[in-house]
Amino acid sequence: MSREVKINLEHVSRIEGHGNIVMNSKNGKIQSIKWQVPEAPRFFEKLLTGRDYQDISHIASRICGICSIAHSLASLKASENAMGVVISDQTILLRKLALHAENIQSHILHVGYLAAPDLFGVGSIFPLIKTNRNAVTDIIKLHRLANEMSELICGRTTHPITLKVGGFTKIPAEEGLISLEEKLNNSFDIFRDVSKTILANIDKLPNFERETEYIGLVSDKEYALYDGMIGSTDTGMHDIDEYLSITNEFVVPHSTAKYTEHMRESYMVGALARFNLNNSRIKQKGKEVAENFGLESPCFNPFMNNVAQLVEVAHCLEDSIYIINRLIDRGLHDERVQVEVSAGRGIGAVEAPRGILFHDYVIDEDGKCIKANCIIPTNQNHANIQKDMEAFAPTLLHKSRDEIEHNLEMLVRAYDPCISCSTH
Repeated sequence: MSREVKINLEHVSRIEGHGNIVMNSKNGKIQSIKWQVPEAPRFFEKLLTGRDYQDISHIASRICGICSIAHSLASLKASENAMGVVISDQTILLRKLALHAENIQSHILHVGYLAAPDLFGVGSIFPLIKTNRNAVTDIIKLHRLANEMSELICGRTTHPITLKVGGFTKIPAEEGLISLEEKLNNSFDIFRDVSKTILANIDKLPNFERETEYIGLVSDKEYALYDGMIGSTDTGMHDIDEYLSITNEFVVPHSTAKYTEHMRESYMVGALARFNLNNSRIKQKGKEVAENFGLESPCFNPFMNNVAQLVEVAHCLEDSIYIINRLIDRGLHDERVQVEVSAGRGIGAVEAPRGILFHDYVIDEDGKCIKANCIIPTNQNHANIQKDMEAFAPTLLHKSRDEIEHNLEMLVRAYDPCISCSTH
């Protein structure tokens, strides 16, 4: 093979933020390939320093318009851990419900609007309105339900206003939760139809595997999303306080976003990582989706992250109903938590839709944040995207230039990256 292939793609479409793919091959060999992040750094940790503990989570939620609930929760957990604030079981249940809402919303948005067009051979969701109208309207219904759920628990769809250190400024009314439960129960048929449509075209996902390390929250009690220890498929379980020795951020010249590494040159976080670590604790509806798509642990195909997202949607729908029933059986109570300000350091970790998220604060005796560090899921995936490209690209060189470019774009989209959040 004597041809030369040059790709200089600015920017990958249907992802959040700006990322470039640059590749050069000659005589059937890759000369160079880079996953570039060119966005200007966002110094959001600096925006948190000097702020009162009551304001930090509201500022932190603005880091992302898609994962604002996860950022709020990680921020609240960090502040509460720093000052020794203990929250109630009711608050924990409501926060888990809020996180489910965000996961459903984000996963459906990604699979339905951004990844699905690749399976149908079109450039966006708009042509599917004509060819697969029912599937598109079903995706919109599920997305809308998740938005309504977020608004009920968090006060609005994005950038929550009811979440605070120690609890909530306002809890949902019982009748609101009962109405939500009915809508969630009715959503399973809609979700099943969407899954069938995706399943009918799943053969369009490349059959590519590269063994890597998977990292995420783990728990022996549940499918870990809100709480747990750090789990690694290579090294087992670690305390949250060890997160810096797990993530090991470093800088590369072709990216304004940092990379991370643990036991290998890279690792993966997100839905597939969570599935590989926690699949035995997925609710029944999620297990059925995994079985239908043939998703089994361990899975080393990064494209199956999209399928793992569907598994999590089914899990979150079912677990949300379970949580609502627990809340109603317990009875809802307005709780007034008195927060005693004290100095300390706290680390908060939750699973955002794209993977494990860390917030680390030092609070002084006046309740001001004097130091902050945030490590974002996509930060932790950039190195793995790069390593996947290095392994995937040589298998594509028999294809046309356009096909090579499209397959590499699909690889990036499979990670559902939130690039703007990662340039910190």
